[in-house]
Amino acid sequence: MVVPELRAWRAARPHVLRVARAVQPRVTRVARAARPRVRRAAQSVRPRLVRVAQAVRPRSGRITTPQLTAVAATAGLALAVGAVAVAGPWDSTGQRTAERDWAASRDQQGGADHGRNADTSPTSPAPAPSAASVLTGLGSATSAAPAPDGKALATTLDRLLGVPALGARRTAVVVDVATGRRLYGKEAGTAQTPASTTKIATAVAVLSAAGADHRLATRTVLEPGTKEVVLVGGGDPTLTARKDAGGWASLRTLADGTARALKARHLDEVTLSYDTSLYSGPAVHPIGANPNLAPVSALTADEGRTDASTSGPAARTADPAADAAGTFADLLRAKGIDTTSPGPSRATTGSQALASVSSPPLSALVERMLTNSDNDIAEAMARQVAVATGRQPSFDGGAGAIDAQLRKLGLPLSGAHFTDGSGLNRDDRLTADLLTALLVKAGDPARPELRPVLTGLPVAGFTGTLSDRYTDDASGPGVVRAKTGTLTGVNTLAGTVVDADGRLLAFAFLASGTSDPMAAQSALDDTASALAGCGCR
Repeated sequence: MVVPELRAWRAARPHVLRVARAVQPRVTRVARAARPRVRRAAQSVRPRLVRVAQAVRPRSGRITTPQLTAVAATAGLALAVGAVAVAGPWDSTGQRTAERDWAASRDQQGGADHGRNADTSPTSPAPAPSAASVLTGLGSATSAAPAPDGKALATTLDRLLGVPALGARRTAVVVDVATGRRLYGKEAGTAQTPASTTKIATAVAVLSAAGADHRLATRTVLEPGTKEVVLVGGGDPTLTARKDAGGWASLRTLADGTARALKARHLDEVTLSYDTSLYSGPAVHPIGANPNLAPVSALTADEGRTDASTSGPAARTADPAADAAGTFADLLRAKGIDTTSPGPSRATTGSQALASVSSPPLSALVERMLTNSDNDIAEAMARQVAVATGRQPSFDGGAGAIDAQLRKLGLPLSGAHFTDGSGLNRDDRLTADLLTALLVKAGDPARPELRPVLTGLPVAGFTGTLSDRYTDDASGPGVVRAKTGTLTGVNTLAGTVVDADGRLLAFAFLASGTSDPMAAQSALDDTASALAGCGCR
């Protein structure tokens, strides 16, 4: 299975080399500090190497090339575990040197920059391109290795999923990605509140409906015979007004282009309006005003955040469109274009184009959504599914569009119920069966447009919402890729893992009625790690 990534690695190589030279002393220091952990990791896998070597040695005592390959693969796993242990921080988003080096060694294209934290200095290195799984790439041939035995797998998972920390109700499924065969199931068809694992469904729906290469444009137009300039929102949730746009569409760039177009028409004083008509329905999520999500608008800058943050909960403006238009007016004035105070309007079909900026492709937006569990992007993606399929782009319309699009793909939707794209609504219902089916669909070689669903999943111990998890785990880091989900009393985890034999598995674990979120989270992590370390035969 080939996994195309999303950015040209070759274009980034000169920058990475310069950065690598700059951070080499830090990596050396971290490696020395981590040496005891590496030694322990090597000792833990040594018995496995001996067993594999003994298993592949024929009676003649000679070892063939395929058998040497099997031993080398296991040895590579041991070395990779050591590499994960010594890899120091790459940047504040959790991407690390090991992931960068893996991308470089493969000489393939990298994925999206998943955003920077506010405290990242302008001189700090940009995040490395997203790599495939640090230890074993998603594109590896995983069907050659044997799949785990169902009974042996059940013996391991039943014990781990039976701990009290996982509350009164838990469901689980493990599927072999290469064949789509279910290896383990625990109430597989029972629907539960999925929390943010809902974003996996949103991702599959928007990529299949609108296309991985689709971009969202924010533009300005001039109404004919007037001096009215209309700022038209295209639903880009990653539009930014920051000086460092970080590769996302820039409101400053749009202002520069608009000012040039107006001056070419000898206009230096205009009436400014803004158009948010692409979306319909209530802007505020049914759960009410919330620091996890701004009011959903077709025009917003920096997700309506009132601080310098780029992810996570934050105070939000009550009217993202008005604030974005006000910022745009200030930017125009700085370019010598005087404007009125902006108000809502609607561009006409006869308006004249002035300037536009476009988001990165939806593949990059989906990656950022999954890696950071970004609710603002998720709700925008739900509306884009509605736009692409001719439904009302609202909370209800987006939820219905996701359901319809997944049915079109032939996915098992029995018991499923969507009310939003983010999973913030406790009325959402998904099954472990559906979540694993979504991941298998994303791994289908015939559906390359869905691959960002896999490459965008947080990497255990490395990126996004898993960057600070699996820190004391020898099996999970770099091998588990999973979307997290947390609401009060609900903990979920769904993603992919490469097992000890190199087989790629998809899993979904959902627990409800939990009382200690940290204990429940740890229990789910332990279960995913058990899959990583399990040959289970």
